[in-house]
Amino acid sequence: MSRIGKSPIVVPDGVDLTLDGATVKVKGPKGELEQIIDPKIGVELQDNVLTFTRSSDHKDDRSKHGLYRSLVSNMIEGVTNGYSIKLELVGVGFRASSSGQDLTLALGFSHSIVMRMPQEIKLEAETKKGEKPYVKLTSHDKQLIGAVAAKIRSLRKPEPYKGKGVRYAGEQIRRKAGKTAAK
Repeated sequence: MSRIGKSPIVVPDGVDLTLDGATVKVKGPKGELEQIIDPKIGVELQDNVLTFTRSSDHKDDRSKHGLYRSLVSNMIEGVTNGYSIKLELVGVGFRASSSGQDLTLALGFSHSIVMRMPQEIKLEAETKKGEKPYVKLTSHDKQLIGAVAAKIRSLRKPEPYKGKGVRYAGEQIRRKAGKTAAK
């Protein structure tokens, strides 16, 4: 039984939600998003309350019921408030700088890494003396911002011995003990 899929979504004021066949379009102050819904999942909008129904109790239909409800809920949250992810760079000589939509990272390789950000993402990167360099991503699209943050983190994942690498702000790294002195 899908508890997530059964709970209705209240569409806030200032958000324009349009149902066009199997497509849900959401437009708000931060931007515009759309999602194609599987035909087996029914979508109804009555009095600014969005509800999702499924055609059968098949395992695939049950899983998609909660999935599409969560995706549309994230879209509504994104166009009203937006999402933000902060990444920290931990390591000697690690630096980050931004110029427009270009992110330049120095992560201990022989060369700097330059990444071009999508237009939907607002980028902020700063390196201050005495503090960890950070990269802050802000967008209305939760899927896109998560994928970009994961790509940046994959350039230098935190290693378990010293904890050096790119990590999410507040992320706990499981540390390992190094070699012990032999007798």
